[in-house]
Amino acid sequence: MYVIDAPQQASLAVQGSNDRFPIRRIFCVGRNYAAHAREMGKDPDREAPFFFTKPADAAVDTPCTMAYPKLTEDLHHEIELVLAIGKGGSEIAQADVMDHIWGAAVGLDMTRRDLQGEAKNMGRPWDWGKAFDHSAPIGPIKPIAEVPSLENARIWLAVNGETRQDADIADLIWSVAEHVSILSHAMTLAPGDLVMTGTPAGVGAVVPGDVMTGGVDGIGTLEVTIGERA
Repeated sequence: MYVIDAPQQASLAVQGSNDRFPIRRIFCVGRNYAAHAREMGKDPDREAPFFFTKPADAAVDTPCTMAYPKLTEDLHHEIELVLAIGKGGSEIAQADVMDHIWGAAVGLDMTRRDLQGEAKNMGRPWDWGKAFDHSAPIGPIKPIAEVPSLENARIWLAVNGETRQDADIADLIWSVAEHVSILSHAMTLAPGDLVMTGTPAGVGAVVPGDVMTGGVDGIGTLEVTIGERA
């Protein structure tokens, strides 16, 4: 018996179903599109993939209204392909990665860019910039058997109808098979883990009242409105 009420299980909607996908952990890949790495002042050709995390309950269903978070004056959008792990494993070979993926979705890695920048300058972890409440709005997960491709598909985001991010997941520096395999050599993956695969160029600020729409062709779309300050 627990000494306090157990926290509610974080979960996301599944496309075409009343079922839910339970979330264990959220892993995020940093700088996985070359153009985005360059716009952030880094050379992607010299950097192996690296990862950071968000808490499971940072994930929220879309469409939704997300309160403008505390402590920031520079909230940024980052549209991403999201992978849902259905079968755990350690040191997974690239050729076997698809056997471990249950489904895919489109999500947002919302970022308090000013806090992230301060952390970078001071050599501190990124948690305060990345791992805040409701920082991962994600659309319904599509079962992998219904996903046409995880190798090429348009990924895009618009704010108030104006396109800001527009690329193809074929532009990933480290492919889905490569970076999931690399991640599994550092951490034993488990059912319920999510992997956010990185964002293309065009990240930028949003303010209360802005409406973000985005998607990955063949996988799904999302809509998130920025509400008033939390």
